[in-house]
Amino acid sequence: MSANTLPSLHLDPQIRDWVLFPITLVMILVGVLRHYVVVLLQSPPKQFSRAAIREQRALVQSQILRATSAKSPIPPAHYKALSQYLSEAFKTGTYLKDGPPKGNAPPPAPNPLTDPTALDGMMAGMKTQMVMMVPQMIIMGWINFFFQGFVLIKLPFPLTLGFKSMLQRGIETPDMDVRWVSSLSWYFLNFFGLNGLYRLLLGGDNSADSSRDMTASPFASMGTAQLGQPQDFVKLFKAECDNLEFSEGLYTWTGEDIDVKVLRKYGKLSPRLD
Repeated sequence: MSANTLPSLHLDPQIRDWVLFPITLVMILVGVLRHYVVVLLQSPPKQFSRAAIREQRALVQSQILRATSAKSPIPPAHYKALSQYLSEAFKTGTYLKDGPPKGNAPPPAPNPLTDPTALDGMMAGMKTQMVMMVPQMIIMGWINFFFQGFVLIKLPFPLTLGFKSMLQRGIETPDMDVRWVSSLSWYFLNFFGLNGLYRLLLGGDNSADSSRDMTASPFASMGTAQLGQPQDFVKLFKAECDNLEFSEGLYTWTGEDIDVKVLRKYGKLSPRLD
């Protein structure tokens, strides 16, 4: 049978009113509800101890000192004294939250299972995954039970036969026009296509887009420092000592010959002295 002699389908308008629109509306409402449930389940920020904050800030201070070494506003004597002080403190472990290492024994490796911050991050990732999986399983079961085999809509543009398996899931009809969309395929089209609407309603950083979480790890929101690889500040401080020593060779003071620069700017410097 040629494509021109294929019988045309005429959909009952009630399918649009009682199947197409309800499926779309339910998926939108579930996505919005999921976003607010995830917001409610998020734990408040963990309070760090004073020693842990001091440990992090010391590393940040050293990184800022190195980043500005090429054009530093700190005079040479002060820069060298601060750089040497930080290097010595990092070598002796003065800023470590657990104190300097005792004896020659290396400090134990950080264990994420005993870190309350890491455990909280694991639980937060698992909660987010559960909020994503459970509603989608319920919606798929609802569609398969009540609307299995329904044809909902015909797309207004031509498509190749390669789209048939994607648009007509649950309908084994080889002669049907590829533009017809089944109920199960309509669910997947909404599943992957509603992210733009969620961004418009809830903002860019929303938790309503379930398709984004399908490829994400349950612990992706924890960060590298909490997922199995806590920051080892002993190694970080040791590497920072080498970086500080290297930065001292690149140091230049922005106040060098500042008097000559000011006089030249205001035209008070004679050409012979220039």
